Amino acid sequence: MEYTDITVEVRRNVAYITINRPEVMNAFRGRTCDELIDALHRAGYDPEIGAVVLGGTGDRAFCTGGDQSTHDGQYDGRGTVGMPVEELHTAIRDIPVPVIARVQGYAIGGGNVLATLCDLTICSESAIFGQVGPKMGSVDPGYGTAFLARVVGEKKAREIWYLCRRYSGREAEAMGLANICVPDDELDATVEAWAEEICERSPTAIAIAKRSFNMDTAHQAGIAGMGMYALKLYYETDESKEGVNALKERRAPKFREFAR
Repeated sequence: MEYTDITVEVRRNVAYITINRPEVMNAFRGRTCDELIDALHRAGYDPEIGAVVLGGTGDRAFCTGGDQSTHDGQYDGRGTVGMPVEELHTAIRDIPVPVIARVQGYAIGGGNVLATLCDLTICSESAIFGQVGPKMGSVDPGYGTAFLARVVGEKKAREIWYLCRRYSGREAEAMGLANICVPDDELDATVEAWAEEICERSPTAIAIAKRSFNMDTAHQAGIAGMGMYALKLYYETDESKEGVNALKERRAPKFREFAR
């Protein structure tokens, strides 16, 4: 598969998969998801690869979720909601090697979900985490909610989704959303050191450990699949479309005028 939205580089047994859409703050569209899934499978099942690093091009953002310019009731690709996001999430969880999120700048919306799902998250002090779904007429009905509660706790997860506030890298580290927060100029060196240290460990032991960690939340895949169908129906409502329209018109959304 020829990649246009991502780049892949392999160094010292580590695959660095980078979303390359800085013009939209590394937001993903249908093609981006397909390319990420393909790259994750290729790297994750390559016996020479011991770890995968998922990142975003530039300093402004790790990933800001779905590209709203391709969203008009549905997104622009395949899948239940026009993007195979549930397949992307499953790929991160299922490949037998650890996936490390390298977070600089914004990890917002669907990008925040990716950072949550990765086995490890290393962020810089300039990182900004948060959800925007209820501000945009959207929500993640699977791992983005249920698994987030596992990571940061039920009350904090509800705060993140209900209030849509933003959190610094240091705050993310304190709540367990990030493993470590480092100065901006130390981010790459820290990510490389952690990834290469993983590569020194037994790959079979790591793979078994990853399966074991994921076992008691495996049922969330079924919840996510069912939830995506509910999300598809929600995206077709005027209430959801109001979020996208308000963004394009640069005004505050008026969701309650369309709620039924």
